[in-house]
Amino acid sequence: MSRLIFAALLLLAACADRAPDQRSTYRDRGTQIYSNAVLDPARLGGAWQQVASFAAKPGGCAPGAVQFGDVQGSTIPLDATLCLGGKMQRFAGAAQLDGPGRLQPLGTEARGIGQPWWIIWADVDMRTLVIGTPSGEMGFILNRGGPLPADRLTAAREILDWNGYDLTRLKLF
Repeated sequence: MSRLIFAALLLLAACADRAPDQRSTYRDRGTQIYSNAVLDPARLGGAWQQVASFAAKPGGCAPGAVQFGDVQGSTIPLDATLCLGGKMQRFAGAAQLDGPGRLQPLGTEARGIGQPWWIIWADVDMRTLVIGTPSGEMGFILNRGGPLPADRLTAAREILDWNGYDLTRLKLF
């Protein structure tokens, strides 16, 4: 009887959702992640195109886009449709400015697109942003003003690598 109970418990454990700390991740959580301490959120305003994202396997979805509005106190309007982990995700609302280079979409559960967005790199002219999460469950690159040049892609990849991301899982659009 005890073997039957043990087998049933194993079966239930295999079917259950993974615990929050066991969800898919694209980065080594043992590696420190850093947000951009000198980022001026007022410079985020405008339209951004998604040029890369992390996915477990090739394919999935088309690139998305993000529209940041003007900073309003400690929040910023945020409208995003992004390909994350191979699935399109949508958010429309505002994000709390939680610290230097850190945004928290408001009114969502802290999974998927609702996780804290840490801007881990922005080029000096604010044409490219690299966004990651402490959990490592998502990461993506945004660009504006045309195609992403090779030098900024190289810099973005180096920053992602330095923050513990697995570059073999980075998919360019």
